[in-house]
Amino acid sequence: MKNTLSFTATLAAGALFGFGLSWATMIRPEVVLSFLTFDDLGLLFVLGAATGLNLLVFQLLPRLRQRSLLGEAFETRLFRADRRSLIGGALFGIGWGICGVCPGPALAGFGAGNADLLIALAGIFVGALLHGVQEDRRSA
Repeated sequence: MKNTLSFTATLAAGALFGFGLSWATMIRPEVVLSFLTFDDLGLLFVLGAATGLNLLVFQLLPRLRQRSLLGEAFETRLFRADRRSLIGGALFGIGWGICGVCPGPALAGFGAGNADLLIALAGIFVGALLHGVQEDRRSA
């Protein structure tokens, strides 16, 4: 029962996220590139609203409820910036700047029928695969 509830919650959250990305036109690489070159700052409002809402929910929800809707305790993890995280973030940003696509909007855009995003999704897949291979070698 818990797995079904977890799957349903994940599916609903993903659908809502994808709808939001589509509504904000983030699934169109030319809109994202226009934002990144400061030609159209419309996505700045989307970013601000999403960040503000996220900050508010992360502060209020644990105070209003002891557990999540799935019955799990809320947890806070501190992020420690290390060399690998900084390099990964830089690679992600460079890729995003070159093609105007990041993973969430790429999946949402492909789901909306933009087949050109298959190239970006292939690059994301290859990057994730290479990271997995590197992690396997590192832990061996």
